[in-house]
Amino acid sequence: MTGKLALEQDRSYVLTINGGSSSIKFALYQKGDPPKRGLHGKVDRIGLRGTQLTFNDPARQQQDSHRIGDFDHRSAAHFLCDWLESRIGFASIAAVGHRIVNGGAKCNEPQLVTQELLDELRRNSAYAPEHLPPEIALIDLFGKQAPGLPQVACFDTAFHRDMPRVAKILPIPRRFQAKGIERYGFHGLSYSFLMEELARVAGAESAQGRVILSHLGNGASLAAVRGGKCIDTSMGFTPAAGVPMSTRSGDLDPGLAWYLSQTEHMTVQQFHQMVNHESGLLGISETSSDLRDLLGREATDTRAAEAVALFCYQIKKWIGAFAAALGGLDTLVFAGGIGENSSVVRSRICEGLGFLGIQLDETKNAAGEPVISADASGAQVRVIRTDEEIIIAKTVFRILDGAEINQHTEFME
Repeated sequence: MTGKLALEQDRSYVLTINGGSSSIKFALYQKGDPPKRGLHGKVDRIGLRGTQLTFNDPARQQQDSHRIGDFDHRSAAHFLCDWLESRIGFASIAAVGHRIVNGGAKCNEPQLVTQELLDELRRNSAYAPEHLPPEIALIDLFGKQAPGLPQVACFDTAFHRDMPRVAKILPIPRRFQAKGIERYGFHGLSYSFLMEELARVAGAESAQGRVILSHLGNGASLAAVRGGKCIDTSMGFTPAAGVPMSTRSGDLDPGLAWYLSQTEHMTVQQFHQMVNHESGLLGISETSSDLRDLLGREATDTRAAEAVALFCYQIKKWIGAFAAALGGLDTLVFAGGIGENSSVVRSRICEGLGFLGIQLDETKNAAGEPVISADASGAQVRVIRTDEEIIIAKTVFRILDGAEINQHTEFME
């Protein structure tokens, strides 16, 4: 049977699933302009003690946060799927939209999940071993829980797909390019929202200017945007590249892998574990991956102070580099959990960037106002709360409205 997937009255919602390495965010959206968010929340601390479910249900005026056990990713996903079925019922859902970190060179546009797509994602699992396997498992789980329910893959790399070739090429033997090894960039769903929001609050002219977007959270990256198009980004082939993050190292001298294999007998797996889970703020501080903890300790703990200083310094360097690539700077945007909430970090990053026209108004910055630059600042500095889930929802509604679907062969049953 072939036909348009219209939103029927009893299937009027889209469910968004944003699966990370240690959390799964979810949200229910009803069609609108913009889509209206209903029940939403997250399961976090996956793989740690005290896995938690946090949710907010505006329709029932309920919100709660409670411990659900000590879950690995598989058990957390099963818990969430069963909880959603009991809470809302999959009969009310028209489709599920998934954030997929990286689909490789062949998958750079949002698309309905098919067996062919799943096979491609499995082949590409090594591209993002911390993210792709659990994301694929979530798709499989929803396919089994609600057979025939359309699922849509929304790729975090799509925002960066049109970067200039010079920004994509990695300086290794050319033969590896044919295997899809290049700079992909990530946080693309966040960046898509930030650019839409920048155009809404500051006008189309600002969004078409020279913009640096900084998504600073547990994972952190920056993107340089000109004329509404991404021209470069800090993350590379994997999300471990770029600036130091909560537990990820960011850029390293590649010779370090050989050195540690010789002196510490470190295996490839151990090196991977180190740069993804034991480095960054946690590695430098030796106490915490949470910037809030480190800011609270920096006055009495040199290690905490150095971790914070390194984080801010490296981001400052990337802003300078991207301003050079852009030929100047018109707008700097802070987003993500750290970028949105830490006025101290924003201030330290912007300190000394007067040569780029950046001048903060510290009163506005401390208050977390939408515009934190001084009136006389040559470049505007903004704080925008990002929303990856609404980008997923908009994408899914668009695909449902426009796609001709063969319901027996085009999506997973």
